[in-house]
Amino acid sequence: MADSLHRCAWCGTDPLYVAYHDEEWGVPEYDPRALWEKLVLDGFQAGLAWITILRKREGMRDAFDGFDPEVVARYGEADIDRLLGDARIIRSRAKINSAVKGARIWLEMRENGEDFSAWLWSFAGGAPIQNHWADGDARPVATPESEAMSKALKKRGFTFVGPVIVYAFMQAVGMVNDHGAECFRHRQVRAMAGK
Repeated sequence: MADSLHRCAWCGTDPLYVAYHDEEWGVPEYDPRALWEKLVLDGFQAGLAWITILRKREGMRDAFDGFDPEVVARYGEADIDRLLGDARIIRSRAKINSAVKGARIWLEMRENGEDFSAWLWSFAGGAPIQNHWADGDARPVATPESEAMSKALKKRGFTFVGPVIVYAFMQAVGMVNDHGAECFRHRQVRAMAGK
């Protein structure tokens, strides 16, 4: 049975996409490991639709040992070959290598006393940016904040972190509230940010 809630048009009617919109997208995330996982998944999305990643996400979590950076950072050639043969994931050597390299950078930052979460959130001013788009209005694909974050991530050695990928990441993890103003989640997500 269909409900009468007004949602952002992008989520369509696919139950997986609707659940992602209703429960995850735009919710402020502060856990450093969860932020790294989402950044990796957004990198895997490059050139693909997000629904493809959603459909493969559980398989990818399993294949990548729960996206535990300490485990992924130790992956060697045998692990990469294993992943390239795993139909549950996006089988791109460049994207797999990017995930492994990213895990190593994540650990290096932690070992240097840097909080990955606080560092990423600093590009949003430390709190969610609250936008007020009409549902039909086009959203930017990149912003000065995503461009700055992208540049900083690249400088550290992360890959698959262009400004468009990074803006999608910022929207997904609640650094930006881009739910349409008419969407039932706009007010809920705004409240989560204490605004």
